[in-house]
Amino acid sequence: MFRLWGKEWKHSHMVKDMVYEEDSDDTRTHKIFRGLETICYEFDLGKPIWLDKTIREFQRHGKARFYQDSFMEEIPFDYLEIQVLEE
Repeated sequence: MFRLWGKEWKHSHMVKDMVYEEDSDDTRTHKIFRGLETICYEFDLGKPIWLDKTIREFQRHGKARFYQDSFMEEIPFDYLEIQVLEE
């Protein structure tokens, strides 16, 4: 079972969260992209851009933060964080 936790943070407080779950034989990368897309859809957000620093952070820690510079539109929170809970 693959689980990805998405969280919106504003002023050091979590304002919204959800867990995406998937049980398929697809690649980890596809599961992450589908999970991020689902989380953004549920939070009514455009999909963020994966910057080089975001990719490095995710590869090292299984967790990534998307700040305003990753989004095309203005976001009403400080950052969106995703974290792999289970693979």
